[in-house]
Formats: sequence, C-alpha cells, structure tokens
Amino acid sequence: MSVDMQKEPDARAGQGDQAGRPTVLAESTWGVLVLCVVAGAVVGELVRLLAGWLVTLRWAPFKGPAELLDSVPEPWVTIGAVAVGALLGLFAALVLLHESLSVRVSDRRVVLTIRDESREFARDKIRLVFPDGKRLVLLGHHSEELAREDCGLSMPRLADAFTEHGYTWVDEDPHLAEFRRWVPDTPGLPAGANALFKAREKALKKQGDAEDARELRKELARLGVVVRDEDKRQYWRLPSQ
Repeated sequence: MSVDMQKEPDARAGQGDQAGRPTVLAESTWGVLVLCVVAGAVVGELVRLLAGWLVTLRWAPFKGPAELLDSVPEPWVTIGAVAVGALLGLFAALVLLHESLSVRVSDRRVVLTIRDESREFARDKIRLVFPDGKRLVLLGHHSEELAREDCGLSMPRLADAFTEHGYTWVDEDPHLAEFRRWVPDTPGLPAGANALFKAREKALKKQGDAEDARELRKELARLGVVVRDEDKRQYWRLPSQ
C-alpha cells in the first residue's frame, strides 16, 4: 500500500526548534480509494461473467440468482455489476482508511492516530521504538509498553522518520525472551489480570471483536502487564522496576 510521508509545521513548537517540522506518515488516501474502487469494479465484472457461465450448467450453486442476473439485458447488466462492485470497493476503502494508523513524529512528541482516536507521547517518555511483526511498539524507560498498534506503513520509512528526529529505533523487541505464555490462573500476575486475559482470549477468538481485545490490552497495561499476541495466543511480561 502506498504511503504519504511529509513534513509540516508544528504550531506548538518554538522558533528555531526542529520539532517545527514533524514527519507525518499515513496511508495514501487517493491510492487506497483508487485501488479499492478499481478492484471492486473488476470483481463486479467477474461476478457477471461467472453468472453467465453458471446458467450454462445443468446444476450449480446459486444458479437462481445467476439466472436472475443474466436475465438483465446488456449493457445494463455490465454497468450495474461494475457500479455495484465499485461502490463496495469504495466502502471497503473508507473502512480501511478508518482502521489504518497514521504516525506524526517530531523532536518533541509522537502522535498515533487510529479509528479517529489520537494518542500523544512526549519525547522524554519514549526509550525505544521497534516493529513487532506488523505492529509498531513504543516502550518507556522502565520497559513498560506505551503503545502497540497494528501498522500497515513501511517499517523502513518509519525507522527513518524516528531516527531522523532522534528517537532510538531497534529492529526487534529487546525484551522478547521475557514473555511467557498466558494460561488460565497464571501465578505472579497482578490482581484482576487473569480475568482480563480470559475475557481477551474470548475476544481474540471471535470475529469482529478486535476493538474489544484492544481495549482489554489497555486495561492490562494499566495493571502493569505487557501483552503480545501470536496466532491468537497471549504472551505477557512485567516491566522492570
């Protein structure tokens, strides 16, 4: 996916401060829209062609709807199929843009925006930044996790942006070996953490509960528990004191 990467003035920065030119990385709005709309239109045309093929068979699944679609005269059936596909593609693009992460990096702060929610982190609170698969992670000075967000942006471009503004970027989690797999009633966790893990396990297994799992991760972070997922399995560690 294409990425918009630009610098813009920071109204809150002082004169002569390098933070006056933050770097902003986000999915290219027009690139996503064009790609999804074109893909949707192509899929719509393929559905029309598939319907025309299904009606020639003696038996086929969805033959009734295929016959109905094939009964529409040309050019209206092609125009309609392409238009419906393009509209579905447009809807998919809007959802994708809403769910995508944008990152704003300056010498003074980092702002992460996703699902119309922005979270700001002061420069002096951030010790490390690194990728974990397709997630962007920010750690504090006691190895506590400040943020962990799904990220479709280019990791090399993110690395360049953070290092350019003086942040420490590493290629992998230096605390990876400290994570332990969570199982019910794991000892050593803060009070209430096991209940949150159980609720989060259910959310991870259900389709459409990604936001619930994300909120439960935040609740665990408030208890001082760092969580990472791998194939819907939960792993945890505690920050250093």
